[in-house]
Amino acid sequence: MAKTFVEDLEETRIPFLRGILIRSLQDAGLEFDEASHIASEIRNELADTALISTEDLNRMVVQHLTSLDKEGVVYRYENRNSPLLIQVEQQGGRVSPFSRLKFRHSLETIGLRSRESDEVVQMLQDHLTNKSIKTIKSRHLAMLIYRYLRQSSKLGPAVAHRWLVWHDFINSGRELIFLIGGTAGCGKSSTANTLASRLEIVRTQSTDMLREIMRTMIPEQLMPVLHQSSFNAWKGLPAREKIHGEVPDELLVQGYLSQADLLSLAMEAVVDRATREHVSLVLEGVHLHPVFMGKLQAKTSAVVIPVMLALLKRKHLQQRIKMRSTNVPDRGAAHYLQYFDEIWRLQSYLLSEADRANIHIVVNESRDKVFSEIMRFTIATLAMEFDSTPEKVFGAKAFVDDKD
Repeated sequence: MAKTFVEDLEETRIPFLRGILIRSLQDAGLEFDEASHIASEIRNELADTALISTEDLNRMVVQHLTSLDKEGVVYRYENRNSPLLIQVEQQGGRVSPFSRLKFRHSLETIGLRSRESDEVVQMLQDHLTNKSIKTIKSRHLAMLIYRYLRQSSKLGPAVAHRWLVWHDFINSGRELIFLIGGTAGCGKSSTANTLASRLEIVRTQSTDMLREIMRTMIPEQLMPVLHQSSFNAWKGLPAREKIHGEVPDELLVQGYLSQADLLSLAMEAVVDRATREHVSLVLEGVHLHPVFMGKLQAKTSAVVIPVMLALLKRKHLQQRIKMRSTNVPDRGAAHYLQYFDEIWRLQSYLLSEADRANIHIVVNESRDKVFSEIMRFTIATLAMEFDSTPEKVFGAKAFVDDKD
């Protein structure tokens, strides 16, 4: 149970939630790291406080924000619940408050850095405030951003076109299917979670989970290759001679391909169902062989984005694998480090195959950079079929209504 409760004027009590405060601070214009730091400090200060009023909590937050000396942040935080806030009407008629955080994330989706996104959102909010706009349609807002990006000396027409293509896709209602491949430890799960969170994709699936389900249905005696890891699946191959020393590349690859082939029908079924139900999907796993990615891409009517993740330095991949023991205790690092040479050689094979099959390779330097590169590739893929105009994407009326 939470140690601190927050009480409003109607004497309603709710637990103090650090995550909610972080989102409010981000909406006011802070970077995530700054918002997280302030929220943590306030939580520590409230450690021995059983009950605090919303007014006192707000005063604490404002004191911390004032010390940052960031113009406009204090005002936006203090007025976050004001009835004068701009209301945004979505296409379905639903109305919600204008959210700086939401539009920042939208701009980061097309490859802008967080500071660039915040500048655009600030411009947008200033424009709406200066014109005393209280309600605006979401398409009109998107058009204003397009116009600003196009006229910006720092960003320009190329960035504006990415925004246009992405919104055309959003309006189309088509499903988006990400295929994230790569060897053990390269960051597939983290990347999948980031894509799902940022793009509000509710359906994700790992090939490891599909393999685990199949293992419960098929005993090891019948299918030994299924009950090994991808990098030592060669141990389950029939009529295998005893290996002394390093396992040959041919045997390593043969074992991997045998296991990946067993999972191919299950992976196809996951993609088929997502397509049939018209929902977007993130499918990740080592078993997504580049050739198989290409077959899935040709088979479905959805927009398929195949990506192969990579870590190009041995020490970086080793460090990522070691981190598993801390981040996911049940996936201890010892087993993976024991077979690290096999994992490294399997990555070389997958990258060579990806290059041969023209699958996009993304080096996993950081979570934000990976997300940005995947989204740029996604929008470039969408742009190849784009044949619309700003008036069609945002609605001609949006251009007529805008007087600037």
